[in-house]
Amino acid sequence: MLLALVLVLVYVVATGTGSRDTPVDSAASSPAPTPTLASSGEVTPTTTRSPADVSLSTPPAGGAATTGQASQPAKILKLADHPILQDPNAGLANRACPLPGWQSTPEGAKAFFTAARQCLDAAWEPFLRAYNLPFTPPRLHFPAAASFDTQCGKINVSISTAAYYCEGDLYLPFDGLQTEQYGNAPGVYLALFAHEYGHHVQELAGIMDAAWERIYAEGQNSPAGQEMSRRKELQAQCFSGMFLGAHVDQGGSITRAMYDAAWYDQETRGDDTSGTHDHGSNANYAKWWRAGAYDNRIVDCNTFAAPSGDVA
Repeated sequence: MLLALVLVLVYVVATGTGSRDTPVDSAASSPAPTPTLASSGEVTPTTTRSPADVSLSTPPAGGAATTGQASQPAKILKLADHPILQDPNAGLANRACPLPGWQSTPEGAKAFFTAARQCLDAAWEPFLRAYNLPFTPPRLHFPAAASFDTQCGKINVSISTAAYYCEGDLYLPFDGLQTEQYGNAPGVYLALFAHEYGHHVQELAGIMDAAWERIYAEGQNSPAGQEMSRRKELQAQCFSGMFLGAHVDQGGSITRAMYDAAWYDQETRGDDTSGTHDHGSNANYAKWWRAGAYDNRIVDCNTFAAPSGDVA
């Protein structure tokens, strides 16, 4: 998801994912590795990290201090040291996600993403609230034209803008999905949507504000500013992978075939495809998505603590 915005928090997708992302080419024939599983319902702490079934810990209630009256939920403007990124055992609970069958029509896409948002809400709301962070669902928009207006400015669907996020609003123009290229590929579309939703998680947590403060301070087109943008985008990739990894094979609509398609699709997205420098190389784009998908540990999504080479 490649965004190219001005003084507001904006996030797009290049023919692939949201906030500013990229497209796909071929899918490998071998199946993707089986993700680590968390328990559904109540989760308990563990230090096990094997590909077998694993239980994940629930984030500490209240997030930080729990003395006296609980404070009102509020963003925490931090990056590498953000509270949600510290617990090595915290992840999304496994659960079923019911989705309608994919139809490559504007109406079908709207029904699919509307249902998917409910699954993403159910996954991320308890996680964020456990840290005393605010939660509101993103507002979905389905522009009919290839050019549309947002509070962040006019957006044109292109190789670098397949979907778009701007301060609580998530835009999914049908033209940006490239259904003529991907066809019946709900796993690909779901991963793109989950990436954009990942930006919403960053927004609610305060990570987005903290990242943009750094970007504006360094200069949006400076090497340091673009590296910070890549860290932000690659974390949304990891969050997308976490969601699919937590929901595959749980008795809902997210099948192994959908997961595999999303796994291999990530290799075709990123700056190598779009020709930009603000989302990460195709290799890193895939690596961070897979890190989230395989282990479902949010600590593995701390792109802000990663060496520069891992976010190039």
